[in-house]
Amino acid sequence: MAEEKSNQWDRSHLWTEELEQLKLIIAQTGLIETIKWGAPVYTYNGKNVLGMIGLKNYFALWFYKGVFLNDEAKVLVSADDNTISLRQWRFTSKADINEELLLQYIYEAIEVEKAGLAVKSEKKAVVIPDLMQEELDTYPDLAEAFNKLTPGKQREYCEFIETAKQQKTKLSRMDKIRPMILAGNGLNDKYK
Repeated sequence: MAEEKSNQWDRSHLWTEELEQLKLIIAQTGLIETIKWGAPVYTYNGKNVLGMIGLKNYFALWFYKGVFLNDEAKVLVSADDNTISLRQWRFTSKADINEELLLQYIYEAIEVEKAGLAVKSEKKAVVIPDLMQEELDTYPDLAEAFNKLTPGKQREYCEFIETAKQQKTKLSRMDKIRPMILAGNGLNDKYK
């Protein structure tokens, strides 16, 4: 059981040797290994630099600020369309691991962290659906309570209304959230 827990980051249990090889290479860099989100994450001065994981079809290193790496070998990919800064280096065999190149990328990632480079996140404007705006216009107490919520909580409520396909569902959802907004609660507060 202890072995299984220590390798929980190898979710597929297909890449144990390969991930251990990556760990040995990373150990040369002076980064500090921690476990975050059930996977090894390597930090510099408490800041996340890279992490690793074994999945079904590949094992990977991810660079938290990979967008700033030169990537001369063109090995980094964006994990998905919503990823801004993080980049992955995916491997499908032990033969894919080039220690010299890997160390070059890791040392560059450390330099990026030392330089304090960061992607500025854009604040998303809260787009209030028509139905909700009508409610806010009709009930000043509801509008006042809504305006006191954080932008994130406001966005959760707006998306909750907007994602309903049918008008009757939107109305039902509006009835459900009205007392929550008046109480100053976020839509998902009970899960936090």
